[in-house]
Amino acid sequence: MTLAVPLWSFDNSLTRVLAGFYQPWQAATPTAPRVVVFNDALAARLGLPGREAGEDVLAGWLSGRDPVPGSEPVALTYAGHQFGTFNPQMGDGRALLLGEVIAPDGLRFDLQFKGSGATPFSRGADGKCTLAAALREYVMSEAMAALEVPSTRSLAVVATGEGIWREEPHPAAVLTRVAASHLRVGTFEWAAAHKGREAVEQLANYALERHFPERLHEANRPLALLDAVCEVQARLVAKWMAWALSTG
Repeated sequence: MTLAVPLWSFDNSLTRVLAGFYQPWQAATPTAPRVVVFNDALAARLGLPGREAGEDVLAGWLSGRDPVPGSEPVALTYAGHQFGTFNPQMGDGRALLLGEVIAPDGLRFDLQFKGSGATPFSRGADGKCTLAAALREYVMSEAMAALEVPSTRSLAVVATGEGIWREEPHPAAVLTRVAASHLRVGTFEWAAAHKGREAVEQLANYALERHFPERLHEANRPLALLDAVCEVQARLVAKWMAWALSTG
């Protein structure tokens, strides 16, 4: 069941600009989705429909049962290091990027499913998430936000009605995450390993325009991006340390 009018202000720049950095994919269809927790305040912040849409509509949208109006689900590809070895081909094994929503204040945010089923990057795994794990992430991400430590946010946890095996049976769920973007260091590593310099420069320009537009005028854009990322990362680590010391 879906509403007749699209209430989601999607503007999916990544799929427009970065062709080849993802694979279009669809979430697995759940058997009996049920909203366990929904973040009304975050939905209002993002300008998204809340409980007025109806529990069944939200459960359908935020579980993968029904298409979210305006979304373009994709599994992102990236590279990285595992067990001390560089792996040139990784990707979202149990996550799907639904797209980017524009909040009422004009800021852009990614919406992503976690636990919505296998993707081309799952390497034989089921791509699912336990309800307990989804709730833990919801609580921890919102706690970090309340402490004013930058982190991903959690919009909802929806139980799928399925059972999955993690050494013992568990109920499954889909977590909807919110982030400024899901660009990674590994996104650049994948571009360098598979696409070459032109793709890395394209990705750097996109990241700079999306996250640090005030530095687009600089002659050396890759260096400007690295400098900006180092600065925000240092601030993030400082907040982690300040919080840890205050609770120690």
